[in-house]
Amino acid sequence: MTEPPTRRDRSREAREQPAGLARHGRLPRAAAWKTVLGLIAGALAVVLVAAVSVVGIAAYQLGRELADNSVTINPTEAPVPEIGAYEGGFNILVVGSDAYWDREGARNDVNIVVHISADHTSAVAVSIPRDLVVPFPSCTDPATGKTSSPMAGQPINSALLYGGLSCAVTVVRSVTGLEIQYAGMITFDGVAAMSDAVGGVDVCVTDRIVDKDAGLEIEAGTHTLQGRQALAFLRARKHVGDGSDLTRISSQQVFLSALLRKLKSEDTLTDVVKLIGLTKTAAANMQLSTELTQPATVVAMAKALNKIPMDRITFVQYPGSTGGSGMYAGKVQPKQQLADQLFAAIAADQPIGVEKVGDGNGSVVDPNAPVPAPSETPATPDPSTSATPEPVLPDKVVISGINGQSAADYTCTRAYHF
Repeated sequence: MTEPPTRRDRSREAREQPAGLARHGRLPRAAAWKTVLGLIAGALAVVLVAAVSVVGIAAYQLGRELADNSVTINPTEAPVPEIGAYEGGFNILVVGSDAYWDREGARNDVNIVVHISADHTSAVAVSIPRDLVVPFPSCTDPATGKTSSPMAGQPINSALLYGGLSCAVTVVRSVTGLEIQYAGMITFDGVAAMSDAVGGVDVCVTDRIVDKDAGLEIEAGTHTLQGRQALAFLRARKHVGDGSDLTRISSQQVFLSALLRKLKSEDTLTDVVKLIGLTKTAAANMQLSTELTQPATVVAMAKALNKIPMDRITFVQYPGSTGGSGMYAGKVQPKQQLADQLFAAIAADQPIGVEKVGDGNGSVVDPNAPVPAPSETPATPDPSTSATPEPVLPDKVVISGINGQSAADYTCTRAYHF
């Protein structure tokens, strides 16, 4: 009679089993899968914890870097509200400083007010010409403590001279009537570094452009610009439109819309690690308001922007004209009635549209723009399903005489040879 196998016999049999053969009956199938899933879950948990730790450490270090170079624009001891807490959306002032050239001190060469709607379904970026002559309220220079007297009219790019970024915010608040919750200032070197950080931006030009003052020489066609070449493109005026600051703004909108399309197509605005990397680059090259020194705020802001459809992100110019006299001679004179309409619509949190794409002078429609795929006829909805219907977005407000384009519009910088 054969003796039943002992535990030692079964262990020896298991060790002698040829590799690769299943040992049926040795381990219940359900228990095996629980073991495998447990190992996978454990490994994922380790990876996630490690990733969160790295981002957390980076965010902590980044927060300190940002805070060390921050400036106060909204004096208060209260904590900064979350992005969604602002009634009527929130506004950001982005200033480009020409400190690199040190022309009698730094000036705010670029001034862009960005408004994000409260429901995060639309945004508008208003470029204010650097030569726009506007009334100046008094400003206190944080470096010297001196307070300037109010002035009837000064080019807006003088704000940095009178009081740095906080003065630029004060002047823009006065000019637009908008509350400015956030602000950031970037130098020419910073623009070059940021364009490198995103791997370059694709822009097109209609003809050859040569601007020795800006350092740009570029042929007709589409080019991937980064570093100093990207900076030169943004600064170029000669052979761009009529050579004025107004047509240069239209050219800058060509670049900005292409940059935003790239950020959204590569999911940068929803990738926390990429956002932290970009923000670290910004920290080394920007001065931010204290409200923007928290990485969580930057991430929330980017995610809010990412929700907005590209065709509902609009770039427009502050309405102005050249050829005036008196204090407007050689400068830009506001078209006050149009400006009042524009900022009233923004203050009312209304989406902004434009009559046509580009201004036809500094920027024109790209003839090689990709053709959107034809939309398919939607299927008849099944009444038995409980799917949430898409929200109905409000119509855009179009103000005749306001130039610009949406981020979805492919445009080219228009070269012109005098």
